[in-house]
Amino acid sequence: MLEKLQPIFSIIPQVRSPIQRLSFRDKIKWTGIILLLYFVLSNISLFGLSSAAVDQFGALRAVMAGSFGSIITLGIGPIVSASIILQLLVGGKILNLDLSRHEDKALFQGTQKLLALVFTLFEAAAFVFVGAVPPSDPSFTVLLIAQITLGGIAIIYMDEVVSKWGFGSGVGLFIVAGVSQQILVSAFNFLPSATSPGVPAGKIPQFIYLITTGNPDFTLLLPVFATIIVFLVVVYAESMRIEIPLSYGGVKGARGKYPLRFIYASNMPVILTSALLLNVQLFASVFQRIGFPILGQVSNGQAINGVAYYLTTPTSLSVVLTDPLKVLIYAIVFLASCVVFAWLWVELSGIGPKQVAKQLHQMGMQIPGQRSSRAHFERILKRYIPGITVLGGAFVGLLAFGADLTGALGGGTGILLTVGIVYRLYEEIAQEQLMDMHPMLRKFLGD
Repeated sequence: MLEKLQPIFSIIPQVRSPIQRLSFRDKIKWTGIILLLYFVLSNISLFGLSSAAVDQFGALRAVMAGSFGSIITLGIGPIVSASIILQLLVGGKILNLDLSRHEDKALFQGTQKLLALVFTLFEAAAFVFVGAVPPSDPSFTVLLIAQITLGGIAIIYMDEVVSKWGFGSGVGLFIVAGVSQQILVSAFNFLPSATSPGVPAGKIPQFIYLITTGNPDFTLLLPVFATIIVFLVVVYAESMRIEIPLSYGGVKGARGKYPLRFIYASNMPVILTSALLLNVQLFASVFQRIGFPILGQVSNGQAINGVAYYLTTPTSLSVVLTDPLKVLIYAIVFLASCVVFAWLWVELSGIGPKQVAKQLHQMGMQIPGQRSSRAHFERILKRYIPGITVLGGAFVGLLAFGADLTGALGGGTGILLTVGIVYRLYEEIAQEQLMDMHPMLRKFLGD
């Protein structure tokens, strides 16, 4: 069915892949250029936006890497929404694609980009239509949609540049940039607060100010401590792994280890789940606007009942006491979604037992003292990968949920994603540096 879309794929602009392997310096250069461009775009305000506009999706803003009121208001939302749709279709066998085949993988990637472009236009129109990004005058409606769409398309291609020419992915890079900026501003902003003139807006300066006035408020430091605790827990969890010993048949005495991380599916389950919840809130507003509030009613940008209300992120411990049913339902849906998306991500990104066994066998690897067999590799990997996929998905979901309840700076989910992304980016950069210094390692590492 997707083959019919190939003529469309051919006319969609693509970022050219590098002809030869890029050096460490080139990858750093392109990553830095895109990061700088991201911050520039985040400071380009939307022309025609109402001065009374309020960020209705602030709780998920850091995860979506968008900057409200700027040209990149949508952030990575369209990219992740397209990924969710395709993962569910392929995982449910509605689309019969074998992503180990080059042709099917190309179809998947082409469809994902086409869907992301469609979602960009849809979400831009929806945001303006439901009043999430209201125009200052009705005559600016089309112009506002066009600006948001243009920013969304820019993010899609910036992500593609980083994926092909830089380190990691643009999705991860933009999340880190947005959350880091939010943490620094929330913690160390010395400028006066809008609600309390003369009092610094940042948590730490505000705490110091209140001490000097003789009215210390230690609850101000709770989000700061929560941020530090989440940081330490994620770093520890990222270091947990099972290591399978390997030897390389082509080089006598060459040995290595294949690490199976506890957080095997990375932080993608949380990103996908957060995007899913964002779309629930968005569709609730759309349905209410057309007179069918089937997902619940929305007032002043906040869901007040129905499915949308129960799937709104709780950002305070007080909610546990005032509405424990909401917290319970949200926790169950959030954790279950993280587990499901963890399983889908592992299967579709080529890191399942079957795919990994095939890669190791083709590289000439074997477990010391045992015969080299693809079936044998797969049998051993099946003992570990399914289990750590489920446990890792549940763990990151629980950690993000708990951190959100404490009101951690940058959002609990944002902190979790940022630390995990930076940790893996550091490992990728370190490996790239090592291979630049010792080119013979590329063959052993399968690069």
